[in-house]
Parts: sequence; structure tokens; C-alpha cells
Amino acid sequence: AASFVGPLSPALDIIRTIRDPEKPNTLEELEVVTESCVEVQEIGEDEYRVVIRFTPTVPHCSLATLIGLCLRIKLQRCLPFRHKLEIYISEGTHSTEEDINKQINDKERVAAAMENPNLREIVEQCVTEPD
Repeated sequence: AASFVGPLSPALDIIRTIRDPEKPNTLEELEVVTESCVEVQEIGEDEYRVVIRFTPTVPHCSLATLIGLCLRIKLQRCLPFRHKLEIYISEGTHSTEEDINKQINDKERVAAAMENPNLREIVEQCVTEPD
């Protein structure tokens, strides 16, 4: 396992390879996520608050909710420590950021979204590591 100073690195490594739902690029290549968008704070013994602020490629991006969902699913699966996850759209970068922030941080709505087979398939395609 790679050694790292603080848990920032694994969080970033996990999300940088998520693919855009419509393009062949990763979120890092599209600058939807960057190093500065990940914030990790220790909130207890071996427990961290992980805050991700991502920037959709366009202000009315219809996929922003989906990207937020992909970020959440992949981090929940892959983070090697206990965490509280908060995912937000960077302030001022999306026309309906408040609604989307509510959706992607609402456990019930996230669970409901993942019960939709079509949506789940898209999420899986985005979060699966390329071979």
C-alpha cells in the first residue's frame, strides 16, 4: 500500500479516474475535480470528514447530479477509512447547485437513485477502473 501523509491522497486518487458520463475523459482530465477540490478533516479517532467540491463542465450541466452520485458511490466503496462524505458543486458554477447539493447529500435519494437500473448502470460504467 502506498504511504501517504493524511488521507487527502487516496480520496483524490479514487475520484480522479471517474469517467465523465458523456465523454471518454476522466473527471480530472476535464478539470471537474482537481487537487484543490478535496478537503479532509479529522473528526475523530480514525474518522474523517471528506468534502469534495466539483465543478461541472458547463453551468447548466444536466449530468451534475450524476457526477455527484458517481463521486459518492466510488468514495463510499473505496475510501480506506471511516468517513463522513459531503459532496458539493463549487459555488457559482451551476444554475441549480442548491438542489443538486441537497440531492447528492441525501442518503435516501442516493439510495433511490441507485435502485434505478439504468442509472445504476451508468454510475457503474463511470466508476469502474479502466483496464
